[in-house]
Amino acid sequence: MNDSRLPAAYLTPGSSSFADFLADQAPDLLPGARDLGPARPGAPSAGDLAPHGTTIVAATFPGGVVMAGDRRATMGNVIAQRDIEKVFPADEFSAVGIAGTAGLAVEMVRLYQVELEHYEKIEGSTLSMDGKANRLAALIRNNLPMAMQGLAVVPLFAGYDLAASIGRIFSYDVTGGRYEETAFHAVGSGSVFARGSLKKLYREDLGREDCVLAVVQALYDAADDDSATGGPDLTRRIFPVVHVITAEGGVRLPDAEVAEVADRMIAGRMIRPDGPAAPLDGRSYGGGAR
Repeated sequence: MNDSRLPAAYLTPGSSSFADFLADQAPDLLPGARDLGPARPGAPSAGDLAPHGTTIVAATFPGGVVMAGDRRATMGNVIAQRDIEKVFPADEFSAVGIAGTAGLAVEMVRLYQVELEHYEKIEGSTLSMDGKANRLAALIRNNLPMAMQGLAVVPLFAGYDLAASIGRIFSYDVTGGRYEETAFHAVGSGSVFARGSLKKLYREDLGREDCVLAVVQALYDAADDDSATGGPDLTRRIFPVVHVITAEGGVRLPDAEVAEVADRMIAGRMIRPDGPAAPLDGRSYGGGAR
């Protein structure tokens, strides 16, 4: 193929990594390549001036994995947005949830989506689950200079592993360190409360519907104790974004279905505000061991 309007590098298949191609041809377009310059004495940090997103929760069940995120973005003590979306499909069999600086995180997700699509077109096959997790780790590592200036992005990645026929979850730190999680995990400012909730609710034999209910319960518990996490907004009918990924692929649950789950959960909370309790007998130790 010849086209005098385009540089030769644009027409010759090279690296299977779109991020590497971008670093060679237009490095200024990479999310973490911008230079904010030296901080002025007394000036607020860059992180204080940008909306932040929390909280993301994921849990596996036999046959797949569920990922959900609340809808609130904050900027300091102010609610910057009430209906932000924080969970996105990465490809047909995986999803990524964002926590941290919202603008950079969304930009990183878009680059990651192109990265996976680019690999598939160049190589003629999809990346393995471990390969996808590693590619995301590299993008996070490239953002380290921005993270050191207060603009950190710490996503949660989950998907269905076609080779192993199981759902898998990966967490990260700001340096790009990658960690596979067992059964469930959460990131963001409300993550400690969400994980505490899932410790009492999670079982290895949860069905799809029960797993969706468990992650929505966990987000509710996170919002109950963390001001940066938004609970279900019954007045505006704003509910968590929930993705379910199985061997058939990933789907975002319709808002009406999530609303029904949330309404049923809140009705139960009217009777028991602290939510369901784990049984104190032998059955509570039969599944979900961490």
